[in-house]
Amino acid sequence: MNRISALREQMNSRGIYAYIVCTEDFHGSEYVGAHFRLREYLSGFTGSAGTLVVTQNQAALWTDGRYFLQAERELSESEITLMRSGEPNTPTIEQFLQDSMPENSFLGFDGRTVPAEFACRLQRKLSKKNIGFKTDEDQGNAVWNNRPPLSRQPVIAFPEELCGLSRAEKLGEIRKKMREKNAHCLALSALDEIAWTLNLRGADVEYNPVFLAFMLVFEERALLFSERSVFSDEIARELKKDGIEILPYDSIYSALEELSCNVWADPKAVNFRFLNSLENAKIIEKPSPIALLKSVKNAAEIAAEKTAHLKDGIALTRFMKWLKTAVQSEKITELSAAEKLEEFRELGVNYLGQSFAPIMAFGEHAAIVHYSATEATNAFIEPHGLLLCDTGGHYLEGTTDVTRTFVLGELTADEKRAFTLVLAGHLELLHAQFPEGVRGSTLDYAAREPLWKQFLDFNHGTGHGVGFLLNVHEGPQRISWRAVGDAPLKAGMITSDEPGLYVEGKFGIRHESLLLCEKTEHGFLKFSPLTLVPFDSAGVEKSLLTPRQIEYFNDYQRMVFEELSPHLSEEERVWLKEITKPI
Repeated sequence: MNRISALREQMNSRGIYAYIVCTEDFHGSEYVGAHFRLREYLSGFTGSAGTLVVTQNQAALWTDGRYFLQAERELSESEITLMRSGEPNTPTIEQFLQDSMPENSFLGFDGRTVPAEFACRLQRKLSKKNIGFKTDEDQGNAVWNNRPPLSRQPVIAFPEELCGLSRAEKLGEIRKKMREKNAHCLALSALDEIAWTLNLRGADVEYNPVFLAFMLVFEERALLFSERSVFSDEIARELKKDGIEILPYDSIYSALEELSCNVWADPKAVNFRFLNSLENAKIIEKPSPIALLKSVKNAAEIAAEKTAHLKDGIALTRFMKWLKTAVQSEKITELSAAEKLEEFRELGVNYLGQSFAPIMAFGEHAAIVHYSATEATNAFIEPHGLLLCDTGGHYLEGTTDVTRTFVLGELTADEKRAFTLVLAGHLELLHAQFPEGVRGSTLDYAAREPLWKQFLDFNHGTGHGVGFLLNVHEGPQRISWRAVGDAPLKAGMITSDEPGLYVEGKFGIRHESLLLCEKTEHGFLKFSPLTLVPFDSAGVEKSLLTPRQIEYFNDYQRMVFEELSPHLSEEERVWLKEITKPI
């Protein structure tokens, strides 16, 4: 019996007509631990975003534009229909279920792994057909033999000199925000918000240095719901000094049910069971104040991040030098290239690991926006065309995320044109100046204009926030014309600048740097690059750049040389001088 059939058998035994499996843990994390990968187990789709819906006679998977090509390939041998979210003629999950479910039937899902906002939309849509919900249905344990257990990795203390603020100071800022909203309790589910608040880090979620926990913050105390064994006695004592009590992880729901006060909880950031457990409370439905507090980095965090990016720039530059030389004579694959880059990163002091799964995509593989090489797809890297390298690292001093598209040999005219147009957009966004209050949805045009003028575009956002030794993707700011409810950019925010262009079956290009938002002397805001990795000038068609863009490019390349050269060998300096010379 295949896995979808096994799920249907369980559904039949429970009187469930349709079942939903989201790509979620109990906290809405972007990446999830092995225990929570039920959607991947059932469908075979390995992308980090997607929702599987199984009915008695259909199975369908929704994912976004980053994963269309990957999902098409991975679902090709299954009965599962790919639903391209956001594309014309693709129904939403709500509409699909309304059309396919009989009246008075039941929809099942694990309410702990389904976002509350999504579940509430389903309730509104399906109420017209009197469809009931069974939300305590974790079918993973029934259909998944040897399912991995919940992660229980040790929690570590994050040095206060790097954080810039103590745990008590952060709680003081949070409580000030609570008083402004007349909130008696702040109910937290997002793992990065809890880790940031407590100046603690963990390893329960792959690529994200966080630990499984919920938290309730009151005026005089706080309750932390987590596995006690992952905290050292010293950390537990320090938490107690700050009025924080550690309680069992799964007791959060009973604690929520007992609350009858004003509770600040964001329905867009908690799971369905979490929200329903607050039935006796008056809910203040606002985004968590911590999202904005942690997005604006303080002076200590900014200084640390600059150190992390210097180390990362050295590693990437050494990799670039090695790659462009070795590809001419050695057998290199996408996987072995990623391993080599990891070797260079590991030479950096305080390197902790990757901040996301590396994307090392040669030729046509780069047209798959979030391609991830496997043993089955692993391609040899040949001395021609382009290699898209999108990787990032966690250092004790911060988190990096950088994409460079490397030229490995002769390029076609189309490849050079695309390389240059994407570069032009990257440079225009890098040099944007704007008044306070401007959102990323406004700035998105700067990065897309060179492509739009040629009737070209890319099907992903242009920029995302980045955490401080936390999640590589964080809000509340974004750079995308599709952004809804994104926060205005503020000095201290770190945001990516990553336009791209993808030609199916041929090549893909993306240029990404992390930018620090800063105030100008005139009170406006601007960006300053944190990423210190040269662009491959061999891909540039100079005639497609404006004089201003050429100046921007040469200024960046010169800055990279000046920052990195003191840390390189003589041979490396000579090579870097050549690769960064003005065009």
